[in-house]
Amino acid sequence: MCRVVDLQQAVLAQNDERALDLRRYLADRGTAEVNLLSSPGSGKTALLELLLARAVRRGVSSAAVTADLATENDARRLATAGAPVKQVLTDGLCHLEAGMLRSHLEDWLPDGTRLLFVENVGNLVCPASYDLGETLRIVLGSVTEGEDKPLKYPTAFGLANLVTITKTDIADAVAFDAEAFHRHVQQVNPGVPVVETSARTAAGVDALLDAVLAVAEGAPVHQPPLARTHQQHMHRHDHAAHDGGEDHHHPAAVPT
Repeated sequence: MCRVVDLQQAVLAQNDERALDLRRYLADRGTAEVNLLSSPGSGKTALLELLLARAVRRGVSSAAVTADLATENDARRLATAGAPVKQVLTDGLCHLEAGMLRSHLEDWLPDGTRLLFVENVGNLVCPASYDLGETLRIVLGSVTEGEDKPLKYPTAFGLANLVTITKTDIADAVAFDAEAFHRHVQQVNPGVPVVETSARTAAGVDALLDAVLAVAEGAPVHQPPLARTHQQHMHRHDHAAHDGGEDHHHPAAVPT
């Protein structure tokens, strides 16, 4: 009997296995990984620069991996915060994968690193489907992108453990409807915490770092309802594969 092979599902399943291995590797080292996802131009690098600098100032051993299709501009910028930084060039790939990240961490990640920030490729589509073994997944949306962003990218925002609004210092200038944004976030991910920030004024940055550190110390992490749905689909797919059946669903990999 001929069986259809779902290539995308196979790729995601392989990534899930590598993400589980990476999660164990980091847990053994006492490192909490924070996966940052956003569109290009959301202010992710500027916010991460402040987070790193404040973590260093508090004496929290931190490091960062930043991914881009080309250039090492972000790594040079982040290095000024005083923490170890590594640039990953994806050579055209629109996302990081767990195996790729693991290969860059080995022989580089300093012993005793408490926080590892991973600045994913600027994209809210591809990266959302790939578990990187993270402890916490933060999805950023800037006020310049509009309050309907969570509805346009329901998988990215729906799988977030925490959502951050950036560039709030110019919210009034761009007529950003914060109330609508919060409502839309809760529509796709009920109960997810939302932190409002501004890299220019530093508003909300300490609150965001406090939230990250709390999770690193074992505080409960918000579990998105969408994650449970995807896990159920994965479970059904596994049974179908063992039984010789077919399943054409393409669920995203889910952070745990």
